[in-house]
Amino acid sequence: MLHSVDLNDYMVRNPPTISPDADIYEAITKVTDHMLSGLCVVDREGNLVGVLSELDCLQATFPAMYEGRRHVGTVRDHMTPIERVVMATLEDDIVDVANDMLSNKLRHRPVVQDGKLIGQITCHQLLRAIKKFSGVVFPPHTSNA
Repeated sequence: MLHSVDLNDYMVRNPPTISPDADIYEAITKVTDHMLSGLCVVDREGNLVGVLSELDCLQATFPAMYEGRRHVGTVRDHMTPIERVVMATLEDDIVDVANDMLSNKLRHRPVVQDGKLIGQITCHQLLRAIKKFSGVVFPPHTSNA
């Protein structure tokens, strides 16, 4: 059983971000280059203003392919705005965050302090915590090559 652990020990600090005014294709480049499930959207002062998931990117661009459209808008046009984003703080318990992410089928959660983005917790980090505290012996990594 996973015991309560400090969210601060597992979050990604200074995660890749994007401006709400960026073109959606710039966001797709960041998502694919960094192998991310989404991006935190921040303003010039570093305040979190929304999140953009890889699914948001796909929904923005996939239909446009069939219509022959190149321009599909900005990140702001397709992001989930801050009013609808569930955020975490350093004081949050990682077990509670994981349960809520599972319940709401979310793959990442921004971590904020005083409105500023300071990190992000993702499924990857949660799996690292499980691996560390589960008591299960995981097999060593092997290459499929």
